[in-house]
Amino acid sequence: MTIAKLISLVGSEPLWKTAVNHDFTRTSNQKYSILLKVLIMTAKTLYLAILLVFIGCQQSGIGQEKSALLSSEAVTDTKLSKQLKINRDTLLKGTSEQIRLDAAAVMLFSDDPLARKILIDVLKQPENKPARAAVCRALSLARSSQEPISQKDDFIEPLVQILTTDDSANAEFAAEATRIFEYEQIAKPLEKILTDHSQPAAARLNAISALKLQPDRRAIFKLNKLLDDPDSEVVSAAEKALISLGIPVVGKDAETRKRIINELERKGTDEFLREWLIRQDDQMRELKTELDQWQNMYLAALDKIYDGIAEDADRGKFLAEHLNNPEPRVKLWALEKVRQRRVGTESKVTAGVDILVGLVSDQNRQVRLKTAKLLSLMGELNSAQKLLEQLKIEQDDEVRTELFVALGGACYYAFLPNSGIDIAPEVRKETLEWAAKFLLDEDPKKAQKGAEVIRKLLEQDGLTAGEVSRYLGLLVESYNRQKGQADGTLRGELLNAMSGLCAQSVHKSESAKLFKPLFEEALRDETNMVREAAVDGLVYIDKARALNILRKDFVNDSSPIIKKKLVDLAGEVGGQDDLVWLGEKLALGNESGLAWQTMLKIFQRSDAAILVKWVTKLGSEAGKQKLSDEQMISLLEIAERKVTTENKADMVKDIRRRLAELYSKSGNFEQAARYFGFLRESATGAEEKEAILAELLGVYFRWGEIGVAAQLVDNCLLEKDLGPDSVIVLLIEDYLNNPLGGTGPEVVLEELSKIQTSEARPMWAKQMENWVERFGGGDASQPGQGQEGG
Repeated sequence: MTIAKLISLVGSEPLWKTAVNHDFTRTSNQKYSILLKVLIMTAKTLYLAILLVFIGCQQSGIGQEKSALLSSEAVTDTKLSKQLKINRDTLLKGTSEQIRLDAAAVMLFSDDPLARKILIDVLKQPENKPARAAVCRALSLARSSQEPISQKDDFIEPLVQILTTDDSANAEFAAEATRIFEYEQIAKPLEKILTDHSQPAAARLNAISALKLQPDRRAIFKLNKLLDDPDSEVVSAAEKALISLGIPVVGKDAETRKRIINELERKGTDEFLREWLIRQDDQMRELKTELDQWQNMYLAALDKIYDGIAEDADRGKFLAEHLNNPEPRVKLWALEKVRQRRVGTESKVTAGVDILVGLVSDQNRQVRLKTAKLLSLMGELNSAQKLLEQLKIEQDDEVRTELFVALGGACYYAFLPNSGIDIAPEVRKETLEWAAKFLLDEDPKKAQKGAEVIRKLLEQDGLTAGEVSRYLGLLVESYNRQKGQADGTLRGELLNAMSGLCAQSVHKSESAKLFKPLFEEALRDETNMVREAAVDGLVYIDKARALNILRKDFVNDSSPIIKKKLVDLAGEVGGQDDLVWLGEKLALGNESGLAWQTMLKIFQRSDAAILVKWVTKLGSEAGKQKLSDEQMISLLEIAERKVTTENKADMVKDIRRRLAELYSKSGNFEQAARYFGFLRESATGAEEKEAILAELLGVYFRWGEIGVAAQLVDNCLLEKDLGPDSVIVLLIEDYLNNPLGGTGPEVVLEELSKIQTSEARPMWAKQMENWVERFGGGDASQPGQGQEGG
């Protein structure tokens, strides 16, 4: 059966077409209110059709009407027990559909004949339709119960009577309720209505609805005979009923119909029922697919409307409206949008907070579950009391766990300073009691949740010393129960909770004293996660002591996390003893970077002697293989500051020499020139000064600062002539033969030719003539001779 056919049965196809063809491009909520109502009406109509044909379960609630109390002498108050009076009054005047249904179910399975009498009288009384619906639904749901209904035949007559009334809504419930009877029990009463042409057409149609729900081929035979009925409405209803049951298209002539009946009669009861069930399954799958497609179309329409709303406040109001929608899938859609807003922008919910929190008690399991998960992300909402109330009555295990997690977060936030949320201290105490139950649960996941909530709530003040001691002791007890378990995941989680209390809690002192032996013992655990949590705990308690313990046996632990924790710890509180094992890691590619950064931290707080020692060690041929030039420069810069501060003049020169050479090698010519300048200033002899000057000159040539280089040469010429054996001349010669930095010999010679000296410098003049002749450029007509001394 197609979705269009189902809709046509209830006369709603125009609404469906309107929804499909509606323009979804507008963004105003008011403009779309009609569209949303149409889509929701379509959903309800389709859902109702599916349930009537195939499911036979619960229907949408019928509005409460003013009830008329029963007047039968058989159920007067004087003959009823106290409990039966309560059940009767609840059925007649209950404030919700579920409450009335529960009362009817209790009385249905009661051994008290007066209880059955009350139910039968309610079915016979048309004034209280909600109560009548509750009894019908209780009978329908009883089909799945293992508990028998006492003298259930007594219900046949009042149910059939409802089918003959104009109470169409309850007639549908009554038709469903007749499924509790075998075909032989209900066939004659139904046939009596069907063959009585004096009955209103509605009564006969109701009987057809009941008949088609009977999984018996004889019901199909009777429906087939109705195709010859003079009432066209009856014929149409019978034909639709047969089609809905998966019976092949009914022939318009008697011969074709007879052939179909003969085929059905040929099949045995078992074969018929098997094929009937297969057809029902196929049709249910088809209808579910079509229903999903429709729902997706509706939700896509909501997406389009939501995305078209520009203002954040308006979006919040739109979501609040749909959080209050009666359809579970719409609520789930709105909840997901709220989650996305929270995760994506951390924007606080301002509209519909009460509605959102109230969804933890929604009738739909998926809605409760998603709401609980969402509230666990939104501790700033005042939801603790509502979460606690629902937790006490929640029956679904998964939902209950998520409610508990959300409750723990809500309590934690509420007791933070300046949270702005005021909840009773008893709520936290009850939450801790729930945490204790979860902690001691056999399910490791629940135990972990319990430990985490205890950790959160024990971080804050407000508990007595006895209460704190009890919950800390429960953590120890739970951990000890896990010793020896092959899977150490829970042990690790419990130690994480303990270490958290040693990190930040008003009860840090008590926690450290109690948990420290467990942390030290857990270092021998084979599970990485357990050892990692134990390391955290020891570090939180005493970093220096933890480092002393860990550097002995855990430098090369199998856990990369522990190795990193140890290196990080050495960076915080380590000393020169830690430089040794860290230095060994420099040769390990995957650990060298972190080890070196940690060594630099230790170097920063070491004295000059230690730094010089490591400069020498790492500057050796073996050390150079472990460090890059950049890393060595970092060490030398630290060393230079230390030896300068401590006035270690004998060490300063060596370190600056290393820095000057490494800066020059790495292309940092500015710094290289600076440090060669320092070295020249501190040089003691003319020969040493000239050698350093040559190195400095080479830096300027490579840097491309030819003018500065020429000025240095000029300064030398002021002091003496430069012959072919001069280190400066040799350096210039080498550069002209192997120019670097993109500066050609012509440019160099041009700058050098500009040098004018006040004294005769024949060796320099001859050298310039030689270079000009060999390399070109410059003007060597009067090389090395000034205007005044030429």
